[in-house]
Amino acid sequence: METTNKLTQADFEKVAKLLAVEVAAVKAVQEVETGGRGGFFAPAKPTILFEGHIFWSQLKKRGINPEQHQTGNEDVLYPKWTKEHYGNKVEEYNRLDKARQINEDAALCSASWGMFQLMGFNHTLCEFSTVQKFVDAMSKGELEQLDAFARFMINSKLVPFLREKDWAGFAQRYNGPAYAQNKYDEKLERAYQKHKQA
Repeated sequence: METTNKLTQADFEKVAKLLAVEVAAVKAVQEVETGGRGGFFAPAKPTILFEGHIFWSQLKKRGINPEQHQTGNEDVLYPKWTKEHYGNKVEEYNRLDKARQINEDAALCSASWGMFQLMGFNHTLCEFSTVQKFVDAMSKGELEQLDAFARFMINSKLVPFLREKDWAGFAQRYNGPAYAQNKYDEKLERAYQKHKQA
């Protein structure tokens, strides 16, 4: 399955109008989340990042004791956030596949997907009834990824932060409490200024 629907300027403008935010603000989020690259690294393979600490909590939500599965899976299953197990794009899929052997749904919920790096567990905020339907959409094309981002922004009530360019407020809610450690707010501000001047 080829990924044909690369985003155009018109696509960004349409979503910016829908959210009543600046195009530069939407582009800033996309740039910071994927380093300016697209939402795919191969056809039907969206960019992902697997989070082992999320997988830990997702298993617990399903009544599965993560400690019983940790031996041999230390690179995909751990109680606290760390980036030491992050790999390249292929390695991230290998980690996801390893986690899927333990629990498919929990694994899919524990990765962030596409050019806006939306977490799988947020599939309902993106208006998908199951995480599998969300992943299928993320795997189709960048337009689907942009559409899911717009729905997530609306349903999670994040639009005002983007509209006001409250980068710290946005980053805290979009990236989590460790946002300052990774300087997400500063990166968003720089990317916004760059796109605004383009």
